[in-house]
Amino acid sequence: MEISCTRPGCPSPRNFFADLEERANLQTAQQKYCTSCGMPLILGGRYIPTKLLGRGGFGAAFLARDRYTTSVRQCVVKQFQPSGDLSAEQWQVALNLFEREAAVLEDLGRHPQIPDFYAFFPLLVSGRQGQKDDRFFYLVQEFIDGLDLEQEQASRGRPYTEAEVKEILEEILNVLKFVHGRNIIHRDIKPSNIMRDREGRLFLLDFGAVKQIAAGAGTPQARSTGIYSMGFAPPEQMQGAQVYPSTDLYALAATCLILLTGKPSEELFDSYNNCWNWQPYAPQTSDRLASILDRLLQARPSERFQSATEVLEALHGQSVPPPLPAPSVVTSPPSPPVGVPIVPPPVAVAPAPVSRFSLVDILGSAGFTGFIGALLAIALSSLLGISGISVGLVGALVGGLVYAQYRRVLEGKDFLILAAIALAIVGFVPALHGVPLVQSLGLPSVLGVGFVAIFAGAAAIATTAIFRLIYQLLVRIL
Repeated sequence: MEISCTRPGCPSPRNFFADLEERANLQTAQQKYCTSCGMPLILGGRYIPTKLLGRGGFGAAFLARDRYTTSVRQCVVKQFQPSGDLSAEQWQVALNLFEREAAVLEDLGRHPQIPDFYAFFPLLVSGRQGQKDDRFFYLVQEFIDGLDLEQEQASRGRPYTEAEVKEILEEILNVLKFVHGRNIIHRDIKPSNIMRDREGRLFLLDFGAVKQIAAGAGTPQARSTGIYSMGFAPPEQMQGAQVYPSTDLYALAATCLILLTGKPSEELFDSYNNCWNWQPYAPQTSDRLASILDRLLQARPSERFQSATEVLEALHGQSVPPPLPAPSVVTSPPSPPVGVPIVPPPVAVAPAPVSRFSLVDILGSAGFTGFIGALLAIALSSLLGISGISVGLVGALVGGLVYAQYRRVLEGKDFLILAAIALAIVGFVPALHGVPLVQSLGLPSVLGVGFVAIFAGAAAIATTAIFRLIYQLLVRIL
């Protein structure tokens, strides 16, 4: 079994333990440690991280297995590391804050469209080579098997219809009605935080309050760091002011615009006039939905709908109330909701979005595709000759490989295993390497086939790198 080390900066986080492949050993094994950095691998004594899902400024998320369930069920383990060098007193404050937040997440997890909460635990790990101890917190939640709306939109390649957007809007509004009713503000609604499972049900993910506590736990009296995503957060959130239920409603409306138009937020927001200019990109949108979205996107919180219930009533009612006029007298904002403390954060720069595929992933996939494509071309040309049928089959099979890599069905060590198997089959079966190109090299069959495949893989890498460079230059020029 492969276990991923969760220590940030571990030089070799992948660990392999053959004994854990046996079910009996998996449930009775003692703690395992990273062979590279010595980090404990079985978290909380039961959760086994198998794959890194993502890493950010506050920690990381891992796909994991719960070894003490009958199905060894999948779950998501989120790791948070408080910022700063914590004293013993500050560590205790951070622990108390996280225990309180864990109780809130456990309560939210009772909603059928919010992932279930399984466990919370801190972890103190001895430092490496005389360094100070590392302190982490872990949250374990239900794994939702599906695609988030950002991934879903990329895979479908076209904007959502008004009916589809209204369905998404209504479902998430009902979730927010539950969340806001418990005095919680999500703070980070965007397409990548709305997941559709394989049965078509939508889930709201990644509540930002835990990240906020992680950032400010070391200095409990200080203002905490703002948590939001650029392009979705309203002005009051980006300015570090108080947030409200209408803050989440603004972000949800911005999410609907991206889905409805297929355009990124920077193309829809007119910074010169400080307003959203989205309707030219979705001219078929009904007046009712357009009016609702426009009111939700008002810059002033007081001019928006004030609750998810109001928006739901507008969606199903006979008329949409116009935006409220700006107040002539400045009044103090309403009291913040009670429950989980919503501390006003200072102005912060939103983290840059992380691309789904790194440069190494792209070039590795190109090399693998070129290598396998060459082997397929050799094999099919040997069997069918150079014909339209063989060329079409090669194209179809290579297209399937590319799609499997895009959906991450194939990745990492799969490339090496499949490449070795394909090379062995084509190289050792005489009927599959009879093309003149291989025979003209004057090399043993496996070496000749391997040389052609490696050359094709290298050519694919070079071509991909050149096209990527050209694309980046054009983006900067245009």
